[in-house]
Amino acid sequence: MNHQTITDQLIKALAPLHFGSPVTHVYNPLVYARPAYDQYLARFGLPPKEVVLVGMNPGPWGMVQTGIPFGEVESVRDWLGIKASIGKPQEMHPKRPVSGFDCSRREVSGQRVWGWARDVFGTPERFFKRFFIANYCPLAFIEKTGRNRTPDKLRAEEKNPLLDACDQALLQTVEYLSPRYVIGVGAFAAERINRMCRDLKTVTGRITHPSPANPLANRGWSARITTEFNQIGISLPV
Repeated sequence: MNHQTITDQLIKALAPLHFGSPVTHVYNPLVYARPAYDQYLARFGLPPKEVVLVGMNPGPWGMVQTGIPFGEVESVRDWLGIKASIGKPQEMHPKRPVSGFDCSRREVSGQRVWGWARDVFGTPERFFKRFFIANYCPLAFIEKTGRNRTPDKLRAEEKNPLLDACDQALLQTVEYLSPRYVIGVGAFAAERINRMCRDLKTVTGRITHPSPANPLANRGWSARITTEFNQIGISLPV
């Protein structure tokens, strides 16, 4: 089992799922942004990894645009060195357009994540020698108003089949990468990791989510997660 097979199986498992009001649009960047995602996997996703970080699901100005977890455009293009043609979702919300690498909006969460990696490790090669970043759920859920709806807010009858598919992909990814640590970026991802990885020989944990909607993240996120990594037992370059 490798990344390509895991991705193909996840796409297939998610395809028949349906989501009702207040969700009106569902984007799957693993489909329309697959060329960029494949570049990411091929260049940076080879096992083994020491640490796998897992986010929740795509942000509208991040992975939705580039196909890369926390994929803020400038960080993906200029630091990761990834650039690819990005397609379109089958149905696009007028307030959440997908313009790929031409997107002028900046995702703060992505700026923080990849900015931290750049500041601490210097080069992508040094970072990915130890780390890999994945998203638990590849789908973005958009309400009629254009507001994002996170997976934890879906109705149970919609959420449970989604969690089943994403849980399986998470477990397969961890088994493939054989990390010592699997860390949730935020509470939701950490909860899914604890559920799925409890029988594996991995250390699980959680770091503060970098979203500007999280007050803790707005008070020195990089310094905070450095402390959190140290508390988990993950050493960082100084």
